[in-house]
Amino acid sequence: MHELSICRSIVDVVDRHAAGRGVEVINLQVGELRQIVPDTLVYCWTLVTADTALASSQLRVDRVTAAIRCKACGHGTALTGPILVCEACDGRDVEIVAGEEFLITSLELVEA
Repeated sequence: MHELSICRSIVDVVDRHAAGRGVEVINLQVGELRQIVPDTLVYCWTLVTADTALASSQLRVDRVTAAIRCKACGHGTALTGPILVCEACDGRDVEIVAGEEFLITSLELVEA
C-alpha cells in the first residue's frame, strides 16, 4: 500500500506551502495510468493526518482519463483499456498525452 507513503509526502508539501495556515481541502489530479487507488489514498490520508493540524482536512481527487495521440495521423484517443493503438489508423507509434499526472493542484485554506 504505497498510498500511505504518498500521503506522507503530500503532508510535507502541504505543510510547506500552507506555512502554518489551516487547510480545509487539498485538490489533487491523479492520472488513470498511475498505480494509485483514489479511495485508498483518501483512507490513508485520514490515518496519516490523525492527531495533526491536517486532521480535519480533506483530499479531493480528480481522476484524469488516459489518452494517446497517434504520431502518424495526429488522432487523439481516450483509452478504455491497456491497448496503445490508434483507433483511426491502427498505428502503434503513439504517445501518451494524459493519464500519468500526479499533481497537487491547489489548497483551500481556512479563512482567517
